[in-house]
This record gives sequence, structure tokens and C-alpha cells, in this order.
Amino acid sequence: MRTFGLIGFPLSASFSKQFFADKFKTEGIKDCKYELHPVPQAKDMLDLIEADPLLCGLNVTIPHKVSVMPFMTELDDAAEKIGAVNCISIDQSGDKPRLKGYNTDVYGFEESLKPLLKAHHKKALIFGDGGAAMAVKYVFNKLQIPFISVVRNAHPNAVLYSSVTKDVLEEYTILVNTTPLGMFPNIDSFPPIPYQHLSEQHLAYDLVYNPEETQFLAKAKAQGAAIKNGLEMLHLQAERSWDIWNAEI
Repeated sequence: MRTFGLIGFPLSASFSKQFFADKFKTEGIKDCKYELHPVPQAKDMLDLIEADPLLCGLNVTIPHKVSVMPFMTELDDAAEKIGAVNCISIDQSGDKPRLKGYNTDVYGFEESLKPLLKAHHKKALIFGDGGAAMAVKYVFNKLQIPFISVVRNAHPNAVLYSSVTKDVLEEYTILVNTTPLGMFPNIDSFPPIPYQHLSEQHLAYDLVYNPEETQFLAKAKAQGAAIKNGLEMLHLQAERSWDIWNAEI
């Protein structure tokens, strides 16, 4: 039986485990299983691989997305440029396992965003500048959409929330929240921008998916903006992992 799993620490209720359990059941896949591995350190992954010669792939969540990178035999372009891995393919056919690291955040975000883009969506504001923002930047660079990072604390290559004015919002009509603002249980928080200046010209995308409609999205929708949460992105990431793991079978 081919095995797959998720590493991170700690691990609580996992989207990935339920997603693959449902997928295996719906598609009648009987020779695969997906397990959770709450490993405190990234190097513990090597023990998992050694213990299970049928382990073919792993998803990676916090805090190991960066710390697994030194153990990779190879990286895809997105993982290398973003500096984070959230999917690993494992080839145990040789004398030593070969691990290739991927970043599927890019695929999930790009494929869920592209159908929403209109001709007037020419520039973007990215709220937050952490790991999730790196994948969003990668996609905007690929799509040749100029962007500005917006942050709470000043640092180079970013502006403060106080800089987001009416004039800025008239020019930058794609808004992406990569912060945990609005995520359950802190559902009353949101990026501090002047929402009254949004309109039907805007697209608001929130990587948060719980709750389904964050305050950020609700405030944007009230002004006529198109909105999208991060749930489809999550599903697309999982499907991309499955495609990666089965690419050479």
C-alpha cells in the first residue's frame, strides 16, 4: 500500500487528512493511505522515510516549510525562489531516497485567481509580507502584475497601512490578504484600510478560509467588490500534490 502524509508540529484537525480520505473513498482508491505525522523537527522526516519504504509523498506545514529544505535532493523553481516547501515527492527506488521539494501554494493561488481577473485588474496590494505573501508575489511576478506589500511595521520594499489612500485604491484594484487577520477565532479583525473607497472595480482575495467570509471580504463585498476566500486554493494545492506524487507512476 502506497503511503502519504503530512508533517508539522503540532498537528490538530487536518484539512489534508480529511481531503485525501474523501478522495480515496470517492474515487475508489484502495491501495493508498494518508497519515498525520506530528514531528517536532524537520529531520525527523528522515526516520519516517526509513521506517516506511512505501512512503511516496509528504505535505509540509508549519513550522517545517523552510527547515525541510536542506534535506531536499532537488527543488522546483517556485520552492527555490520562495524559500519554502509544502509538498515533497519521495523516490525510494535507489540506494538512497531522492526527495524533491515543491511549493504548491503558487499553483493553488494562481489557478483560483486567474478566472476572476478582469481587464481593469492591473495592480495589486498584498496585505502582509510573511511566507504566504511570497507565493502571492511569485504569482504576480509570473502574471506581470505590479504589486505593493502593505505591512504594520515599516521595512524596506513595503508600505504601511496608513499609506493606503483613496488614490492608491483607485490604482490598485486587486487586494490580497495573506495575514491571519479575520481567521477563526479572531473573526472581528481585518486589514485596516479605508474600505469606503472600494468599488465594483475591486477584487478582494483572502487566503483565510475559516470563516468562509472574513470581515475583510464582507467589508469589500459591501462596497460592490468581487470576493474570494482561500478554500479553493487549498483544494487545488491538495490536488496538485496528488498529481506530483503520481506523475511518474
